[in-house]
Amino acid sequence: MKRIHKDNYAPKYKSGKWSWDSERECLNFQPHNDLENARERFISTNGYQFLRTIDQEEELIFREEYMRPKTSSDSDIVDIQDIRNLVLYMMPPEFLTYKFVQFMHEPQVDELIHSLIIYFEYYLRLAEFVLIRRDEISDEMGQMQSEQTNDMKRTLSVYLSQYRMLVARNYCEIIGGTDNMAKFYHLNVVTKISATIRDKFFYEQFLTVLVQIVWIAMHRRAYFVIEMEMNRLFRSEHFVSAHDKYPVFSITERSLLYGKNNTNVNYRFQESPLIQELKFLPSEDMPILWIGKRKYRGTDIRIAEMELEYIVPGPQLCLIDVAHGILGHPKRLYNTLLELDWPAVRYSNFSEEFDPYHIIRRPHLKVPKIDELKMRTANETYEHFYELKWTINPCSHFHICKWVRREMLITLSKSGGLLTNIVSRCERELASTSPGPMVDRIVSLYLKRISKIRKSEGE
Repeated sequence: MKRIHKDNYAPKYKSGKWSWDSERECLNFQPHNDLENARERFISTNGYQFLRTIDQEEELIFREEYMRPKTSSDSDIVDIQDIRNLVLYMMPPEFLTYKFVQFMHEPQVDELIHSLIIYFEYYLRLAEFVLIRRDEISDEMGQMQSEQTNDMKRTLSVYLSQYRMLVARNYCEIIGGTDNMAKFYHLNVVTKISATIRDKFFYEQFLTVLVQIVWIAMHRRAYFVIEMEMNRLFRSEHFVSAHDKYPVFSITERSLLYGKNNTNVNYRFQESPLIQELKFLPSEDMPILWIGKRKYRGTDIRIAEMELEYIVPGPQLCLIDVAHGILGHPKRLYNTLLELDWPAVRYSNFSEEFDPYHIIRRPHLKVPKIDELKMRTANETYEHFYELKWTINPCSHFHICKWVRREMLITLSKSGGLLTNIVSRCERELASTSPGPMVDRIVSLYLKRISKIRKSEGE
C-alpha cells in the first residue's frame, strides 16, 4: 500500500518556515497547519464530521497500530476489514465507545456491509442508466422508447429489488436481537423498558458509518446519491433531509429505482423500504433469503448468479469477473486512504483486454433476455444438501480497547511519544541487552500465524 507522506519519520517539532519581520526586526515563525483549518479536512455525513484526509503523524499511527496486519489472510488485497478500519479511524471521537466498536465487528454487521456494497454497486449503475436515458428521450431529437426497452427496464428494476432483499434479510437479523445481537437490543430483558434515546443515537452513528464505508468502497464517487439512498433504505423518504446536491427523480424513474413494493403512507405508519421488500416477497424469489445460508439447488439461473456473487470472497472476485467497488483489488494500487494511485495503475499495464479488477473497463449493465421474468416463474427449486457458514476473524478485547483509546494514542504521539522512526528503533534494539524470546516461543507464534493463512488438509 502506497504512503501518502513519503517519509516514515514525523518530526516532533512544529513544521513551518522562518521569515524576517522588517518592522519588528526579528524572525517570525509561520507554522504549517497540516490542513487543520482547511475545508477539505472534514466531510459532513448526516451531521457528523468525518476526516477526509490525515496528516503525517496520523498516517504513521494508523499504519502501525490499526491497519490489518500482514500475517492475516490475503493481507495484500483490499477487504471489508480494511475499509472498516479506515472509517473507524476517521470517524468522530464521540463514536468511540466499547459497545459501538464491538458491534461493528460482529458477523451480522459484516454480512450487512457486504450486501450493501453489492446493492450499491448495481444501484449506481442503474441510476446512471436512468440519467443517461433521461437525456436521450428529453431532447428535441429524443429517441422513442419501444416495448422491449420498457420490458428491459422492468427486468432491471426487479434485479435491483432482489439485491435489496439480501440487504433486508441481513438487516432483520440485526434488529431481531437474537444470538449475539441480544446484548445490543434496545429492550431490557428484565424490566422490559426500551432505551429509546440511547438506541436512537446508536442507530444514527451506525447509519453514518455505513454511508462512509459504502462511499469508500465505491471509489469515493456519487457521495450524495449514496447518502440519500442509504437514508431512504433504512428510514423512508419522510426522513430524508432536503439537500441541493441530492438528485431529483421523476415518478417513472423512482418506480424503476425503488421497485414496485415501495409505498409511502403517513409517517406514523410508514415502514422502511427494506421491510416492505420482505412483506411483498414473490414466491419465485423465496430462495434469495437463503443465499449465504445454504447452497441453492434449482433451475433458476438468476438466483445461482446472485449466490455466486454473494458467497465468493472479495479476494477471489477477479476469478468470476465481478466488480464490487474496490473489494478484491491489490493494495499496491492504493494509498493509505484507499484512494487509487494512478501512476501505479499505469505501471500495471491494464487495458480493455486485460483488466481483472474492472479499473479500466467501465461499469455496465447486462441486457437481460426477452421475457426473462416470465421464464423465471417456471423454474423449480429442489431440496438443499449443504449449509454455508460465514466465517470472520473475531475482534479481541485488546483490539477493541485499542480503538477506544484512539484519541489518547494520537495525542500521545503528537506530544512526543509512542512512535519512532526505523533508525531509532534499530539503534534501540542494538543497545538493548535483553535476550529476547525463546526459540520454542518464536516457533509457536510462527505456526499460530501460519495456521490462519494456510488451510488444513481436511478443508
